[in-house]
Amino acid sequence: MSGTASGATRQEQERSRVTRQKLMTAAIEVLAEQGWAGATTGAIAERAGVSRGACQHHFPTRTALVAAAVEHVSHQQVEELAQRAKSLPQSRRRVEPLLNLLYDIYAGPLFTAATHLWVAAVADAELKALLLPLETHVGREVHRLTVELLGLEEREREVRDAVRATLDLLRGLALANLLHDDTARRRKVIAHWARTLEAQLTPAPRGP
Repeated sequence: MSGTASGATRQEQERSRVTRQKLMTAAIEVLAEQGWAGATTGAIAERAGVSRGACQHHFPTRTALVAAAVEHVSHQQVEELAQRAKSLPQSRRRVEPLLNLLYDIYAGPLFTAATHLWVAAVADAELKALLLPLETHVGREVHRLTVELLGLEEREREVRDAVRATLDLLRGLALANLLHDDTARRRKVIAHWARTLEAQLTPAPRGP
């Protein structure tokens, strides 16, 4: 009996995991398409193909659901960046392709969804309280990974400032792209900034 009960528990846990995954994926999609006002619990549950009651069972409030979704996808993005960066050239000429890779990730659906959340959080204290720690954590992870992928020494203030400026620039380009897709021009901006970085930053010495 214990084996049967254990198997049933595992199946229930798996169903719960799948349902939560569907809801988080749907939350990002609806938020990116319809904004905070349109991303109601009912709309998200319908997109996920689950009942509203099931949605509220896993996430009692819309704010909790959306915050969990953003956190989940943000971690996926950091992992994606690390994996895709493995194919970049192992030289200083990797700066421009790395910046383009970062831009592509920033300009994706999650960034659109996050932008809606940032605007909504200005007037929603509960949402802001949930988002601020998440944004801080993800920002630090992306910063750390960018420094690592560029082969730089983060203890140097010049390096920290240059990387922060780079990430701010890429976020700004992604934000501008929400209103008007001008990718070709933005690629030129990235290429110019990549040359600036190559000239300004000296890679940290590597071990033998």
